[in-house]
Amino acid sequence: MALQTGAGGAQGEALLACILDMGELLLVSGAEVRRVEDTLTRLCAAYGFERADVFTITSSIVLTAAAPGGRVLTQTRRIRERRTDLGCVERVNGLSRRLCAQPLELAGLRRAVEQVRQGRAYPPWVQCAAYGVVSAAFTVFFGGAARDALAAALSGALLAGALALGRRLPLGELLLNLLCSAFAALAAAALVALGVGVSPEKIIIGNIMLLIPGLGLTVSLRDMISGDTISGLLGLCEAVLKALAVAAGFAVVLLRAGG
Repeated sequence: MALQTGAGGAQGEALLACILDMGELLLVSGAEVRRVEDTLTRLCAAYGFERADVFTITSSIVLTAAAPGGRVLTQTRRIRERRTDLGCVERVNGLSRRLCAQPLELAGLRRAVEQVRQGRAYPPWVQCAAYGVVSAAFTVFFGGAARDALAAALSGALLAGALALGRRLPLGELLLNLLCSAFAALAAAALVALGVGVSPEKIIIGNIMLLIPGLGLTVSLRDMISGDTISGLLGLCEAVLKALAVAAGFAVVLLRAGG
């Protein structure tokens, strides 16, 4: 499917909205700015737009495209959340390649984007198990004993549940990180008091590693290296603030406990 001369009205607006949906999925799922802009530019070219200009930062996408016949269309998408979902990024990339090779009709494009949006996520028990294993591994890496690893696994699984529950509430990312880190510290202290763990600091280190925004920091540095300075600085500030919120949550509990 390609735009025809003079068809830059409702058809062009609908196509642009679907293309923006794909850009939103990429940015929300943790993709870097350069990937979002490159994907949207290629999709606009595949669907017959004569030119596409994309401006992306961590909280917004602005897409301006010139349809055949000279009409210029502009749409903006506000991004209100950011998470790490590399599976979604991979699905959008795969769909983008297929569309560039063989564009779908508008109805098929909408269905394909919705299928990506509704892509199957890992079940909650798998996510809890993964959090537990990673937390236990870091606890052992930093010198914790076997009992500390067990306590870290339990508190990591509880942390996964707390994060899942918190994301259903109208909480900002900073407040969510602060509350969940405080909850993880309380869980670690409780497990030590129950005799499951031995060293609360080793358990807490394992839990902290689950909340450190490592991907956000890496993506922000990559954006700056690629020349997207504004987006890189915004991402860097966001990652630093999240790390400070995590540290504050653990620190409040430790100070109250006399640690």
